[in-house]
Amino acid sequence: MRRLVFAGAGIVLAVLACFLVPRGRTPVETTTPPPSPQSPDVVKIDPAEVFRRAFWQLPGDGDSILQAERREWSDAEGINRWQWFLVVQPSPELVKYLRTDNAFGLLPSLSFSAIENAPAWFAFRPEQVEILRAPNGNMELFFHKTKLLLYATSSGTGFRPGVASPGQTKPSTSQPKTTSGRLPLHSPPKK
Repeated sequence: MRRLVFAGAGIVLAVLACFLVPRGRTPVETTTPPPSPQSPDVVKIDPAEVFRRAFWQLPGDGDSILQAERREWSDAEGINRWQWFLVVQPSPELVKYLRTDNAFGLLPSLSFSAIENAPAWFAFRPEQVEILRAPNGNMELFFHKTKLLLYATSSGTGFRPGVASPGQTKPSTSQPKTTSGRLPLHSPPKK
């Protein structure tokens, strides 16, 4: 009986430890993802380009990009998957754009989950950051609570071809030209 009590107490303590002990990131040894079924076809590290693709604007004069990486996987039809990581000392304008204006519709989050295949430099302690997360996407922003630092990441898929019409075996990627710009080729019918 005593053994069962000790065993039960040990299990309860182990389960509590899993939930109460803060979990940090396990840093990856390289700046590229560990071997996976398919490594990225392109890895971009141009800070301004990664920033622009991430935040849909060029970095401002006060934004200092410390680290940046964008990974892209593609096939014959184009990019089918992408992932990016940024570490930035943000300007007040960028903080306003991301937090106050909430340009991406992010929501505060108290939960933290490890980010797969993150570069070694994309490491922080979860209890030291405020998390903003997209409710219907993968964008996550981590604002450091005591330092002027922003960690940001997102991932997604490329454009997908449309559904094939009945009798069509493959979605058509080109449509016959029916207009020359915004206006139709012919005037509407007269009544």
